[in-house]
Amino acid sequence: MSILRAEAVSRCFGAFPALRGIDLEVGLGQRLGIVGESGAGKTTLIKLLAGLDQPDSGQVWFDQKIVSGRPERDLGFLRSSLQIVFQDPRSSLNPRMRVGSIITEPLRSKRVRRELNDIDQRQRLGEVLKMVDLPADSADRYPHEFSGGQRQRIAIARALAPKPQVLIADEPVSSLDVSVRAQVINLLADLVEREGLTLLFVSHDLMVVRHLCDSVIVMRAGEIVERGQSAEVFEHPQTDYTKALWAAVPRIRV
Repeated sequence: MSILRAEAVSRCFGAFPALRGIDLEVGLGQRLGIVGESGAGKTTLIKLLAGLDQPDSGQVWFDQKIVSGRPERDLGFLRSSLQIVFQDPRSSLNPRMRVGSIITEPLRSKRVRRELNDIDQRQRLGEVLKMVDLPADSADRYPHEFSGGQRQRIAIARALAPKPQVLIADEPVSSLDVSVRAQVINLLADLVEREGLTLLFVSHDLMVVRHLCDSVIVMRAGEIVERGQSAEVFEHPQTDYTKALWAAVPRIRV
């Protein structure tokens, strides 16, 4: 059963074609990696899937409900069910808000509250802070009081607050120090498994995608040039482009 579907989706910015006729189905519980060089169309694709942008042609569905063309007021079903963790928590977290208010912000939307039957915000705040291994008193502090890895945990907690079915992570560790990347990746893997989430994971790091995702699509110049199970795509790539991406992954020689 698919939870997300894109059919013949294209998107241009001026004369630049960011996406060219993308067809994609994401199954419930699937962990899909999206890889490709900068400018391949990865972020444009997830914005369309999340209803943050509209395609020039084609359609996007979420759980059999059409997303494309709907006004924001009609997307409450999507906002409660699909959440995004962005690349840089320094820019995605409001520095003037306390962490508790940041995390519960999605729960204050009337549309989301209606979908969640007026969830108890204080209780949910405590639950998600525990899920991302942050102390309860974090709620009263500001983002600048935390390290980069902790700020990304806050961003993950905010994404989890409305109990989504789908989590999209857009390069979630690329801005972090190498020493904390593995911690955040392992946290994501644990949460996805424990909460039964569908995951779309955008990354330049093919080794992380292979570790975290059961399937992968490879994008180039706005098109999907290869797709399949992660192990199969990386061990037996079918296109020269995928071969070049995999060959460029740093290996540690002993």
